[in-house]
Amino acid sequence: MIKNSVCELLNIEYPIFQGAMAWIADGHLAGHVSKAGGLGIIAGGGMPAEILREEIKIVKSITDKPFAVNLMLMMEEVAAQVEVCIEEGVPVVTTGAGNPAPYMAKLKSAGIKVVPVVPSVALAKRMEKIGADALIAEGTEAGGHIGQLTTMTLVPQVVDAVSIPVIAAGGIASGRQFMAALALGANGVQVGTRFIVAHECNVHDNYKNAILKAKDRSTVATGNHTGHPVRVINNKLAKDLIQLEKEGAPAEKLEEMGKGSLRLAVQDGDIVNGSVMAGQVASMICEKQSCQDIILDLMEDLKNKITHFKGSY
Repeated sequence: MIKNSVCELLNIEYPIFQGAMAWIADGHLAGHVSKAGGLGIIAGGGMPAEILREEIKIVKSITDKPFAVNLMLMMEEVAAQVEVCIEEGVPVVTTGAGNPAPYMAKLKSAGIKVVPVVPSVALAKRMEKIGADALIAEGTEAGGHIGQLTTMTLVPQVVDAVSIPVIAAGGIASGRQFMAALALGANGVQVGTRFIVAHECNVHDNYKNAILKAKDRSTVATGNHTGHPVRVINNKLAKDLIQLEKEGAPAEKLEEMGKGSLRLAVQDGDIVNGSVMAGQVASMICEKQSCQDIILDLMEDLKNKITHFKGSY
């Protein structure tokens, strides 16, 4: 149940990825997730190359287990970040917001496993064709930047379309959802929002408490009219953005309003005017835990749900 193809491919103990959340998923969080047996991921988006190097060194100071760096391919720093990943011997790179093809040969020749995030079957096929080792199929239930398809519909279609391992992401925070992802054909899961409230996550307590207080309809998607939807907890900023979108405000004005808002929430704890990115499962997260306890709880819950399911038939 545990030692599946993803575990063997990446040499990890449990098929659980920690989501690459910008401004949140630093070396400290990633290191502790990897130490606990999952795959910790540093969110490299917008991070200067030498800062990324420092975050990688933090992971290495915590654990010698495999970890990953997420590269946002639309960012200016990507080429330099790729060089840092190679120089520092990063074992796994996940990618988003673009095509990793220009860097694929260089990463693969350095022995780095490449795992793109995909929101559609067409992109999944393309990524397999250019040499991806596995895929993260992320549904619209996820926090942050999202696609249109739900995890329930996206994952089985991607699984049927490719021959490489698929990790399900979006709307996963419990053993029940873990089991559902496996039933859909996934080889593992990526968990984001639940790790935000981990003791080892360095976000402001106000951000963590916003997640702990969330209800089932607390999240909304902004940016639907601009073609770049983002799932966040509904607050003043989100309401203002949605209203301006309805009024037909230009994309430039919306982008200016959102500029720096994630950092405002993560670092300053402004959960009124900041962007509190979170998935729809926020309402299911009720306590702060260590990374190790989160992973063990997911695995134990998965085991219990599988046992219960088998006993029902």
